[in-house]
Amino acid sequence: MADKFYASRSTAWWKVAIAMIGSCFSGVTFVSVPGMVSVAGFGYLQMCLGFFLGYLVIAFVLTPLYFKLGVVSVYQYLEQRFGMSSYKTGAWFFFISKMLGASVRLFLMCATLTLLLRIPLWVCVVVTVLLEWAYTVRGGVKAVIGVDMIKTVCMLVTVVLTLVLIAAQVGAPDTSMMRVFYFDDVNHPQFFFKQLLGGMFTVVAATGLDQDLMQRTLECKNVKDSQKNLIVSSLLQIVFIAIFLLLGVYMYQFAAMHGIDAKGDALFPAVTWSGAIPKFLGVLFVIGLVMAGFPAGGSALTALTTSFTIDILGGKDKSRVWVHTAMAVLMAVCILVFAALNSTSVIDAVYRLASYTYGPILGLFAFGILFKTPVRDRWVPVVAILAPVLCLVLDLNSEAWFGGYHFSYEILLLNALFTMAGLALLVKRR
Repeated sequence: MADKFYASRSTAWWKVAIAMIGSCFSGVTFVSVPGMVSVAGFGYLQMCLGFFLGYLVIAFVLTPLYFKLGVVSVYQYLEQRFGMSSYKTGAWFFFISKMLGASVRLFLMCATLTLLLRIPLWVCVVVTVLLEWAYTVRGGVKAVIGVDMIKTVCMLVTVVLTLVLIAAQVGAPDTSMMRVFYFDDVNHPQFFFKQLLGGMFTVVAATGLDQDLMQRTLECKNVKDSQKNLIVSSLLQIVFIAIFLLLGVYMYQFAAMHGIDAKGDALFPAVTWSGAIPKFLGVLFVIGLVMAGFPAGGSALTALTTSFTIDILGGKDKSRVWVHTAMAVLMAVCILVFAALNSTSVIDAVYRLASYTYGPILGLFAFGILFKTPVRDRWVPVVAILAPVLCLVLDLNSEAWFGGYHFSYEILLLNALFTMAGLALLVKRR
């Protein structure tokens, strides 16, 4: 099935590694990571250590499996291992997660640009989606990787220049906001092992089992090149995240010096557009924001086209263009719906939903790899729906039932374990 929407296994591993760095950062990361240091310090690095462990699992367990099976979509493994119902279940869970997640990220980018550039939101949304459709329908996976490489460079230049100019005015960083490890309170969301395990399993589920990100890795020439790409890109991501966090420390100090009342997601744009630093940094912020958010939508469109065509339609359409167009239209509609609701709680709910929808996918793959027994395939969708429901019940009542314990990212692991337990009940007796 040679097609520009599919990984062709022909790109140098170092190009894919650079693209992978950019693909893991979005507009949300660009503005949120510097803003989080006032609450969590450098605690996010604990999760980054978990990311590295997760990338090792992807590199040495999942990637050899995908290359051995020769799959176009990673969810084809579920059909070979369990059956058609499991295959469709994984594909639909991915489709919902990716469509909602990509739409929210683009909504946040378009909303910020609307405020800064003073243009109607719907104009920004239409132009953004049209541009993404145009370059991806023409270039496919290779275009996505090329744009992600440019995105990585633009983001790094923006952050480093901002850091250097602000640090020159501020001086030494405030070390009180640079705490990395949290071992003292197991109920705290930043507790070390919560963050470590959460980061590890989040990467395995949201990268190793995600068609969007894995089709970049499958673009490498062979298994060894893919493994090089994953290890190098994961190490560089830790370095880049540390730079983002250090920038956040300096920005809070700079804001305090100049009377800028902003924190969280509002910190980065407030400082760069305050007039207290050179105006070109404001321009760089807009460029960095666009390059952080824009390629994410394009790569999501390509992955949704691949998954929907192969996994849901059965690969019947040869042109793929109409599917790609339908995905672009649906994404634009989702963005405008979020804009109409205009509620931060809706955005938070969508991100929370993503952590629930990847759990069953993780459970399916883990059970399939660890155990070789067949299951009753037609009941798998029921298990995949019940597992997140049970997690939601526990999450809503955890503080009352477990002495004040509050679930964080480990809810993903619990979701996967419930899925695996359900699959164990469906094992066919010989």
